[in-house]
Amino acid sequence: MRIPDFLKKGDTIGIVAPSFGAVIEPYAARLAAAIRKFEDRGYRVVCADSVYKSDGLGISTDPASAAADLMDFYLDDSIDALISAGGGELMNETISHVDFKKLAAAKPKWYMGYSDNTNFIFPMAVLAGVPGIYGPCATGFGKVWEQTENDAFMLLEGRGQLVKGYDLFELPTAGDDRKDDPLAPYALTEPKILRSYLPEGGRLQSAGGGEDICFSGTLLGGCLDVLDNLSGTEFDAVRGFNAAHGPAIWMLEACDLNPMSIRRAVWALAHRGWFDTAAGFLIGRPLASFREEMMGVDAYNAVTDILAPYGVPVIMDCDIGHVSPMMPLVVGAPADVRVSGNDLAVNFNLK
Repeated sequence: MRIPDFLKKGDTIGIVAPSFGAVIEPYAARLAAAIRKFEDRGYRVVCADSVYKSDGLGISTDPASAAADLMDFYLDDSIDALISAGGGELMNETISHVDFKKLAAAKPKWYMGYSDNTNFIFPMAVLAGVPGIYGPCATGFGKVWEQTENDAFMLLEGRGQLVKGYDLFELPTAGDDRKDDPLAPYALTEPKILRSYLPEGGRLQSAGGGEDICFSGTLLGGCLDVLDNLSGTEFDAVRGFNAAHGPAIWMLEACDLNPMSIRRAVWALAHRGWFDTAAGFLIGRPLASFREEMMGVDAYNAVTDILAPYGVPVIMDCDIGHVSPMMPLVVGAPADVRVSGNDLAVNFNLK
């Protein structure tokens, strides 16, 4: 893996929109506030044309144009790191026009975003050998900065490599309460309780809570909705990556999937050999299926029943993804995971 240079004062952050842009509210206000915060931090900011477009079908603009913006910004040596304007739905159409071979030959740079941005971060890791940060999009930095935002810039600036889980989270509906103030902090009301599962007798059994659970490998993953869609396409180079890099830590979180869809997606990735070198799994709280059950299937057994044959730890309800706050994690980087009760720590090797 080729680790990009870390950001330093005076560098330029490029904001791109290979999925949704930031034209409508509250995203326009959040982006404007985020740009001011980046500039106050000592960075120059440039935005791709697609950031301010909304003429696309379910995307900021025509996918070929969005991809051209992304390619131009990545290959522009005057731009030092990229942050996606937002998530979205159809970034898979954008990457149809991205030349990953050309990007693999270019100087690596950090790219940060989450959700639909899995469409770029994951192929960059497995095809181009460049890690990316699965963390807040640019519009997420407009609000009052809390630990999530500080951790993300800690990684971008190379000031540390250890990211820890948080004590509280907000319910998925909490965002509705912030519509009148799009820059408000998170409504952190719910205590985070990790559910850890350890292999025993061919099954995954709930851990008692007193164990220290440790595993290491190259961190891979992202939004399960997207990963399931990418698998089996030309952007799926996982078997070769696993053969070259050995043990993998799989980080997965779901956006729109219901419990049945989660179970089907995990089953599909397992049968395509993605998890053959798994050292352990970190599973985020699901958004659409939060505390949902369908015919006895919930977000827990949707995962544990399928992953039991691998005989490795599975840690669930991690601070990853769509249910805020989210730990920024470096996809494609070697990492060590340590779990003790409700405490989760991921230490990256970014040298």
